[in-house]
Amino acid sequence: MNYRIPLCAIILFASLVCAKDDTPAPKVHWEKYSEALAASKKDHKLIFVDLYADWCVPCKIMEANAFMDNAVSKILNTRFHPVRLNVDSQAHVACDGRDKTVERCVTDVWELNGVPSFVLISPKGLSILTLTRMLEPDELRLFLFECLQKEKDWITE
Repeated sequence: MNYRIPLCAIILFASLVCAKDDTPAPKVHWEKYSEALAASKKDHKLIFVDLYADWCVPCKIMEANAFMDNAVSKILNTRFHPVRLNVDSQAHVACDGRDKTVERCVTDVWELNGVPSFVLISPKGLSILTLTRMLEPDELRLFLFECLQKEKDWITE
């Protein structure tokens, strides 16, 4: 039997496979911390907190690379309440039920000693997990997927 694929079909397939996606990456829709806490109590999504500093070079690299990744922004926007907090901020937030400045939450409650850092917070407002290190887009995607795998256990605790 003679199997022939029309030339136009091959060209169409090749153009779809090789075409560059010029669609801009969706941005992460960062929420205010207090609003994320309130929303999380209603919809039971985990809160993903990105702790950064204006002077932090790895933080800027992550902002330009990891957080601009299509898959990362989609996961954060649909499955989490994403929040960004400046570690040098003197704004007050509720961390593990205590009203403290962001700076004091970072050091006293979450016991973090560097940036970039991440805190995963349950719908009850309690920190579940912390991580301090720069992540490449694929590492951040893996980290988020691992968090989602344990989501049911953490939400019921």
